[in-house]
Amino acid sequence: MNDARSTRDHPRPTLVISKCLELEACRYNGERIRAPFIIRLEGFVELRPVCPEIEIGLGVPRDPIRLVSLGDSPRLTQPSTGRDLTLAMTEFTDSYLSGQHDADGFILKSRSPSCGLTDVKRYHPNGQSSGKGAGMFGGGVMERFPHAAVEDEGRLTNFRLRHHFLTKLFARASFRAVKASGSMARLVRFHSEQKFLLMAYHQGELRRLGRIVANPERHATADVLDAYEEHFSLALAKPARSTSNINVLMHALGYFSDALAAGEKRHFLTALDHYRAKHLALSAPLAIVQSWIARFGQEYLAGQSYFEPYPIPLLELRDSAREVH
Repeated sequence: MNDARSTRDHPRPTLVISKCLELEACRYNGERIRAPFIIRLEGFVELRPVCPEIEIGLGVPRDPIRLVSLGDSPRLTQPSTGRDLTLAMTEFTDSYLSGQHDADGFILKSRSPSCGLTDVKRYHPNGQSSGKGAGMFGGGVMERFPHAAVEDEGRLTNFRLRHHFLTKLFARASFRAVKASGSMARLVRFHSEQKFLLMAYHQGELRRLGRIVANPERHATADVLDAYEEHFSLALAKPARSTSNINVLMHALGYFSDALAAGEKRHFLTALDHYRAKHLALSAPLAIVQSWIARFGQEYLAGQSYFEPYPIPLLELRDSAREVH
């Protein structure tokens, strides 16, 4: 793990997580799933562990359950006992998720008939495979929390997806605090701090968010915050493109251009070219800009979340050697 300390104050996001991921031996076979990333996360988030299968009365260990395609909606069944667990799981999902309105994100167990998001096997009544889809609890999460940071532990082994997940998770937690304050002044400050991040993610939404904050129609603060939340979520829906990151870093270069030697600029532009060609990860040119921010005391850029969207210790040393895009 990277032991470098963060230079920004980060919130503690609220994260709902499948309990079997490193936290408890509650898998159907009595095992606990190794997920080292979860161990790193523990010190920086508020974890809310859940095992939907235990919550509906299934023990540990337990006979496997599966999704069976019957008509428009799959049924959740336990083949060894013939039990239909659909109603129990549906009721638990509705009840549990109704109390998670402040959740910033979810990490759920892949391929699980309850928690899986996209890769859960489905079966015909005769036992033959009928494709894949969401688990019953995982599907409920995606339906009720379309803008939250939601991933499974398998996809989070991909650095680009993990970087996006963490960026979104901590950004949502930061905005949640702003919204709870009900303060336009805090919203203005928040928007200023997110400008480079929004420039990388979605320039169209950046412009819309700027108009929302300007509030020329003098809408009530609560309405402005609601509108900002909607478009901020839309802006962060997909990972930033490499071309957008290059645009942001070139914009940052402009803050230092007059103070840099020709060789320093050339070194930076070469790093950008290597990033564009996928020979370097984003962290390489980013580190150069971060060094300039510290060297020249550039306070505006130091306040931009783009340059540290989540706590530095959540990066692994080997991440810098991986191709981000």
